[in-house]
Amino acid sequence: MADNGMDRRDFMKSTAAGFGGFFFLSSNEIKPEETTKKPPKEKKFIYRTLGKTGIKLPAINMGVMNSSNPNLVRAALNSGMVLLDTATTYQRGTNERMIGEVIKERPRDSYVIATKAHPPTDRSAGLYTKEATEEDFQKKIDASLKNLGLDYIDIYHHHGVSVRESALYEPVLKALEKAKKAGKIRFIGISTHKNEPEVLQAAIDSKFYDVLLTTYNFKQKRQTEIREAIARAAAAGMGVIVMKAMGGVQLQERAEKPVEPVPALKWVLQDSNVHTIIAGFTTFDQMNLDLSVMENPTLTQSEKAQLQWAAFQPGLYCQGCGQCLEQCSEKLPIPDLMRAYMYVYGYRNLSHSQDLLLSLNLPPGCAGTAPNVR
Repeated sequence: MADNGMDRRDFMKSTAAGFGGFFFLSSNEIKPEETTKKPPKEKKFIYRTLGKTGIKLPAINMGVMNSSNPNLVRAALNSGMVLLDTATTYQRGTNERMIGEVIKERPRDSYVIATKAHPPTDRSAGLYTKEATEEDFQKKIDASLKNLGLDYIDIYHHHGVSVRESALYEPVLKALEKAKKAGKIRFIGISTHKNEPEVLQAAIDSKFYDVLLTTYNFKQKRQTEIREAIARAAAAGMGVIVMKAMGGVQLQERAEKPVEPVPALKWVLQDSNVHTIIAGFTTFDQMNLDLSVMENPTLTQSEKAQLQWAAFQPGLYCQGCGQCLEQCSEKLPIPDLMRAYMYVYGYRNLSHSQDLLLSLNLPPGCAGTAPNVR
């Protein structure tokens, strides 16, 4: 079987090349069309425009998936963050409802809500099952509106897409188009955790999506391809939001060595085609650290050295390349299992990990034993 991936030596070479170019952009080469504003407490943050949507956002906002603390969400909004990212399934539906309680206290034009849902999927192929109908997806949109207590959602993502066919899946596109025409959503997004270049190109080719949400971080083997796809999307007028900027949170399992958040976030913000990052902080100290990045996003020499070292360390972030799949005699969805593992040991989000595992329809007994590998 042909090996379409990279071995460790190739990876080292390709990543080192990235360090030599993209990594070391000088300050006058980083030219996002951005403005600076002073949110409460006179902090000076950078703002970027989310493509043709025209929405101006701070460069870092809140991904709420791992937080059930409404006071932390309030603090994020009070600090100057604007975008709250959630999903129908986060914390088994309670995440959207918690956010709804927070935002009902605030003027509608003072925040931006992004949420998402994915259709029933055959995880092994990334394709949708017969249950993935237009009506089913419409129900998901309506459920989010109810949970959030809103008349409309700013950005609704077609979530977790991993292949081109799914990005262009007509029943989902029809549901989103009808919801947009009905005023239920303002902008249509697409999100992807793996096979990002293919999915992003499909989104560009479709001329349907307004916004994309993609993984993008310093540990990715395919970061050059992803960066080029992001550039094409931005050139086409799409808004670009980045998730998983910290590359799995931990470099080694069981929280032995965390990824340094400040350099990781700064690395992403060097790319002027990235309009904002959704950061999954769960404490006030983490939030303040993320806020500090927006005051000065320039990488220092010591931070560059940290990233160079960390890029080659083992960690919880799975590349999603799928090269392991052929080796598993049980035909298990190993990249999804690795993501569930990251949710537990990196994000400390046991319920989301459990929900992902349950959605995989794993064969009986496999959870208790290591899969056989040929």
